[in-house]
Amino acid sequence: MTGPSPRVLYITGWMRSGSTLLGNVLNEIPGVRHVGELYYLWRNGVLDAGTNSSCGCGSPLRECPLWAGVLAALPEGSADHTAHRMATLQQALLRTRHTPARLAEVRGERPTAPGVTELLDHSASVYRQVAALGGDRLIVDGSKYPAEAAALLGRTDLDVRVLHIVRDPRATALSYRSAKDYIDPMSPARSSGYWTAFNLASELVGRTAGERYLRIRHEDLARDPREVTTRVLRFAGLDDESPVDGSGRIPLGANHTVTGNPDRLRRGVTQIRPDERWRTALPGTDIAAATAAAAPLLTRYGYPLAPVRPSRTTTGAPQGSGRSSGPAGRPASRTSGPPSRGEGS
Repeated sequence: MTGPSPRVLYITGWMRSGSTLLGNVLNEIPGVRHVGELYYLWRNGVLDAGTNSSCGCGSPLRECPLWAGVLAALPEGSADHTAHRMATLQQALLRTRHTPARLAEVRGERPTAPGVTELLDHSASVYRQVAALGGDRLIVDGSKYPAEAAALLGRTDLDVRVLHIVRDPRATALSYRSAKDYIDPMSPARSSGYWTAFNLASELVGRTAGERYLRIRHEDLARDPREVTTRVLRFAGLDDESPVDGSGRIPLGANHTVTGNPDRLRRGVTQIRPDERWRTALPGTDIAAATAAAAPLLTRYGYPLAPVRPSRTTTGAPQGSGRSSGPAGRPASRTSGPPSRGEGS
């Protein structure tokens, strides 16, 4: 391989924490490509076996000019048998429970498991093709699998930075209460159980990554998006100004994201602001259940064990990644993944 190594900002943490919003903001910077949840390229994009599998530009992924070019340029092409092989290896090697093993391999404490190198070689090939098609400065991958982030740290042909995003688990519990076209419902206790597991695994990655790891909070991103996105840009090695203005507004254009929240398809000026509807919309029993399952990490991340509930209901935005509105006041920035995502631990 010649030329500089592709620079990858890999986002990890639990679902519905703002990765789609942040990725689309960064996508507005020249030379940056937000690719959404690239983990699902094989299952959703090539095999068309998942939900919400069109490209962020609106085309079926195989018909998107960018992804058609990326897949055609891969050494093994985009044949179904290759996609089946990659999806099988992902399930066997990159679930959250595999994070300690992948980190031990990166640290040289155990031999690399069969299949890991094959799987990561394909990922590196995809990153290189994306870098050649507009992502030469930075590729933002919002897959949020800690074990994949861990494994990628060991690649010498990639410049990988790990961004860990956390959000108050009571907010994500509210988002998971109802079924949607692209995600199954989940109880508050179960949602917070996964929240704890994914965040603990992400912290393990951070201990190995050292200076290649940064943790931010969704709430800080929503309250001061310009400052937080600037901090992320510097961490990623870019000196650009944040594309968000001082009032939290940003015009979002087209993107080429693989899977992710359907709001990635929307365009236009987006207003980013806090959304804490869970304080009034989530029943007290659900708040208690979500709090109990996440208690070991709440204070570590600056979230209260006993949250304040306003005395009167206030109007909020639809469940989402902060409170943000797009054209005609529609919600514009929600984050999620395919219905089976919660089974990745």
